[in-house]
Amino acid sequence: MATPMEEDLPEAGAAPPPSDVAGGGAEDGEKPADRPPSDADSDSSDSDDGGDGGDELRIQALERALQEQPLDYDSHVQFIQLLRKSGNIEKLRAAREEMNKYFPLTPKMWQEWAKDEISLSSGRGSFDDIEKLYECGVQEYLSIKLWRDYLDYVEEHDQSVSQCTQSGLSKMRDLYERAITAGGLHVTEGSKLWEAYREYEMAILTMSDGNDEEKAKQVQRIRVLFHRQLSVPLADIESTLAEYKSWEAEEGSTKDQDSQFEDVPPNVLSAYKKASEMYNARKQYEDQLSDTTESEINKLQVFLKYIKFEESCGDPARVQVLYERAVSELPVSSDLWMGYTSYLDRALKVPAILKSVYHRATRNCTWISDLWVRYLLSLERIHASEDELRHVFEHAIQCSFPSMKEYLDIYLTRVDSLRRRMPAGLDFEVIRQTFVGAAEFLSPQLGTEELLLLHAYWAKLECNIGKDLAAARGVWENTIKKSGSVLEVWQHYISMETEMGHIHEARSLYKRCYSKKFAGSGSEAICHAWIRFEREHGTLDDYDLAIKKVTPRLKELMMFKAQQEAKSDPSSAPKETSYANDSSQKRKASKMTSKVQPPAKKRKDVPPKKMAPSDVHGSKDQSTNSDLQEAGEVSRGKAEASMEMKAEGVNQGGNTSSNQPKPHVYRDKCTAYVSNIDFTATEVDIRHFFSDIGGVTDIRLLRDRFTKKSRGLAYVDFSDKEHLEAAIRKNKQKFLSKKVSVAYSDPSKSKKNREAGIASKGQDKLPSGGDHDEKAPADGSSEKEMPKGDTKMTGKSTLFAPRSVIKPLGWNKSDKPDVVAEELKSNDDFRNLLLKK
Repeated sequence: MATPMEEDLPEAGAAPPPSDVAGGGAEDGEKPADRPPSDADSDSSDSDDGGDGGDELRIQALERALQEQPLDYDSHVQFIQLLRKSGNIEKLRAAREEMNKYFPLTPKMWQEWAKDEISLSSGRGSFDDIEKLYECGVQEYLSIKLWRDYLDYVEEHDQSVSQCTQSGLSKMRDLYERAITAGGLHVTEGSKLWEAYREYEMAILTMSDGNDEEKAKQVQRIRVLFHRQLSVPLADIESTLAEYKSWEAEEGSTKDQDSQFEDVPPNVLSAYKKASEMYNARKQYEDQLSDTTESEINKLQVFLKYIKFEESCGDPARVQVLYERAVSELPVSSDLWMGYTSYLDRALKVPAILKSVYHRATRNCTWISDLWVRYLLSLERIHASEDELRHVFEHAIQCSFPSMKEYLDIYLTRVDSLRRRMPAGLDFEVIRQTFVGAAEFLSPQLGTEELLLLHAYWAKLECNIGKDLAAARGVWENTIKKSGSVLEVWQHYISMETEMGHIHEARSLYKRCYSKKFAGSGSEAICHAWIRFEREHGTLDDYDLAIKKVTPRLKELMMFKAQQEAKSDPSSAPKETSYANDSSQKRKASKMTSKVQPPAKKRKDVPPKKMAPSDVHGSKDQSTNSDLQEAGEVSRGKAEASMEMKAEGVNQGGNTSSNQPKPHVYRDKCTAYVSNIDFTATEVDIRHFFSDIGGVTDIRLLRDRFTKKSRGLAYVDFSDKEHLEAAIRKNKQKFLSKKVSVAYSDPSKSKKNREAGIASKGQDKLPSGGDHDEKAPADGSSEKEMPKGDTKMTGKSTLFAPRSVIKPLGWNKSDKPDVVAEELKSNDDFRNLLLKK
């Protein structure tokens, strides 16, 4: 039987026709074969001066480029085109083999390669080589044309087949069955394989001798082929039925050929009707796929819908063929390959099919790390050998992936597989070497999180499987040498020692790292972690030692952070300090102005009135004591005046400085008052506490004016009422080590409470005896009416006050003058004693 391409094959020794192979998908294999060069082409090439020389220069340039970049697909394709045009068959063969090492070839490229080799073939050795080419081609992609070429070539050139020997018949029938399995379910083109199979069996029938038994077997074999084809939903199923009825009539089995279903066996008729219904259900998808104007994206969507429909029908063979059709037309679609391999892992689980599909998937989409990971896992499921697993792993890490994390996934998948197969007799040294290779390859470019994942897994396996504690510690020590400033490295190392019960070693690690500088709040975190560790595992001495070591370190960190905040935002640092030190003065500014007077104003008070005659005998001593108290009052007044100036921003004389800007006044319209704050918390910690609701515009953490330490109180300003209400809902939530109280800040209400408290204190100081109907004078009037020589005492301290100005216990206005005189006389003795000293 002649092959369909026999008339197109060039004569032996002739140059191969030029190729128009493009670096696209395998769908190019469905295009018509290349035409030989025409006379017009020859004339054009002859008229082109130096054309051959230009091609030779391009060949040399592409050869050099491929030596430097062997993974350049387009350069491979152009190189093969030029070599095929030049007729250098040896170099062309080497170029094709080199390209096939890195990339799968399209069906069209396999056809061209086979045609070129057939044109030069001679002898049995050439037949075997060409047969291997076809075998490789039909395994790369599903191509009905390539299968037909393969079948025709074997049928024509294999002597055992052409001579119809028993071995030849078995070989050919096995090859046809393979073709039917691969593409017989192809809805639009599968019938071509069925027809070729029937034609071959019919040719055998015509060549059979007069043995009726053998002839009957052959007739039955052809009938079975018809029945099998009629049960498959193919595009031309109706014409197949008509052909079947015609053949049966020739054989004398049917009488009425005009009736469509007359004399058709019931089982065949039932299968035919079911196949017709199946085809009608798939026709809409086939019509969309046959539209050549559709883009690849639209075609992919059609294939995915079609595949989903076939999966719902529950026939794995049909799903597999449809996937093969899809990847043949869209070979670099990772979605198709991921879906295909996932379906095979889930539904078929046939080792040979899984290996073939994963091998082709990783050759078409080398940059998809998930395919390599699944490939390794699939090989492990089917109990592949260690050599095969190692080969795939080594090939995977040589590919190019978008990120280092994908390389890490492949390394970890390899380690997982080795760990699971350790009971089978694997040496732990293989795992160790894999980790060493991963660390050397990934560490320079790996992130902190991935680096910790790798080394933590390594150290864990060294302890649990390798039983080598020293090696596990060596893993962490080497990591510390490279990344000792990463807090998580120390935490993982300490966690390993703690979990194994090595408390002393864990404590030693805390002593090594508590003074190190870590990013963010890591330095504070490791200090607190040490204290918590000693609380849970250590003795009292260990706990005291940790406190002794950690306390100065924490103070140093707080000071450093305050300095950095001041440097980064110099305008906000004084403002925060002012709020921390003088917030109470600012919020009590109106009251402070009325109670604290600058010394200059005190010296301008109204002169005292003339003393009563009853007080003349003590006027001299009282004037002396008044001078002493006035000096103390002046010094105290200066301090109070300076504090007032700091709070109000005015000069001592009352004039506002024109050079200094007025301080910002906080109206507390959208302010939350936060109390019971941990004393170690800073403004950054508070801002982080409210970070989940946002809207924070300012934070005023109140601090002690002398020690600068936090008072556990803060005012937090928000941008609007919504954020403020969200902050109020965080009331009684835990912040660091305490549950904070969050409430609305209401300065007007606080002022009323303070004034009410002051009034109540004044009422407590009213005399307990005397005329109850007499009203107590106001503070302002009492100060104006007080003589200059008299000294006003504030507060409870009377240690350095002369007893003449201290109200005797139980004294009131109702006491008799002689009693008062007696008290004053006793006070004279005290004053005389002070004057002598």
